[in-house]
Amino acid sequence: MQPVKLEGRILALDYGEKRIGLALSDPSRILAIPFKVLENRGFEFLAGEIESIINEYKVTLVLVGMPYAIEGGDTPKTVETKNFMSKLSKHLTITVQSWDERYSTDEAIKELIKMGYDWKERRQLQDAMAAAMILKSYLENQ
Repeated sequence: MQPVKLEGRILALDYGEKRIGLALSDPSRILAIPFKVLENRGFEFLAGEIESIINEYKVTLVLVGMPYAIEGGDTPKTVETKNFMSKLSKHLTITVQSWDERYSTDEAIKELIKMGYDWKERRQLQDAMAAAMILKSYLENQ
């Protein structure tokens, strides 16, 4: 594992079986910005897309939202996400770190409702917004 750099953009991932939500920080790590949603077409596809984003946006840390159970333990989705994170960490040359993502999707949906999006629009945006909520939580705790 590489040492964590304290500057540069962070790419946050909300990993899912069908879709992966992405969010980026600004270079000074103040803002958490919903970025895009990738279809989960397998590890090689995702790793290639993530690597391209890292290079284009000069990302120095990848943050993977970890879906722990409400009481804090692992779920089948936690195990799946840990496996993905482990493979991604071996594939990339920058640090890949986990962050608790409990309630991030609920927070994302509430935020999108406040912003006036209808259910169809929310469905398209919620994964990237959930990644932004994960990133926001991380930034606020640094």
